[in-house]
Amino acid sequence: MRSGRSGPAESAGRYGLLLILLISTYLLSAFSAGRLVERLSVALFAAVLLLALRNSPLSRRWRLLLGAAALAGSIAAGAAAVTSPGIGTGIAEIWDGLMLLVTAVFIVRRVLARPTVTLQSIYGALSAYLIIGLMFATFYAAIEHLGGTSFFAHGQPGNTQTFQYFSFTTLTTLGYGDFTAAGNGGRAVAVIEALVGQVFLATLVARLVAAFRGPDERDGPGGR
Repeated sequence: MRSGRSGPAESAGRYGLLLILLISTYLLSAFSAGRLVERLSVALFAAVLLLALRNSPLSRRWRLLLGAAALAGSIAAGAAAVTSPGIGTGIAEIWDGLMLLVTAVFIVRRVLARPTVTLQSIYGALSAYLIIGLMFATFYAAIEHLGGTSFFAHGQPGNTQTFQYFSFTTLTTLGYGDFTAAGNGGRAVAVIEALVGQVFLATLVARLVAAFRGPDERDGPGGR
């Protein structure tokens, strides 16, 4: 990859809006609670996927088909969560996680396929990083709802706020220790998330930032 300025290639993928939407989604979940907020978060997840599809190289027909499937699946998952708060909610959480996984794959593939590294590429990588954290949070919630037991040890509360907090502290390997997974399944998923977070930062994000800055450093003040 090489660094580039804004131009025709820049329109191939704009991720600044996606990054803002992701941050807004996280803040909404962090500072609000209730079933309405949870369902609104699902709608925002679907919007994130639609934005990623818009920036993908897929044909218009495939984008429409995948977008319709995502919306239909979100409606079905929401209905399952309402009719069956336990298993239905767990299934809805898995669907949310799968939507976020597909979104992250679309973004990473698009970013890697671009011939130049721009600010939009870095925005895309950061968006994918946030999506990974939100994705694992939904998987932790699914483990609790499907397992029928508390996900966290020592009776710590399991809700959207604590799952996302635990997910991002695990993804960044901060490891405060105030929340820990009680079961072997949750611990295994947490280890996978920590590994994914480290590999993501050490490879993709570092590579993009280095490629964005590298040519300027090599050319010097008078070279272009």
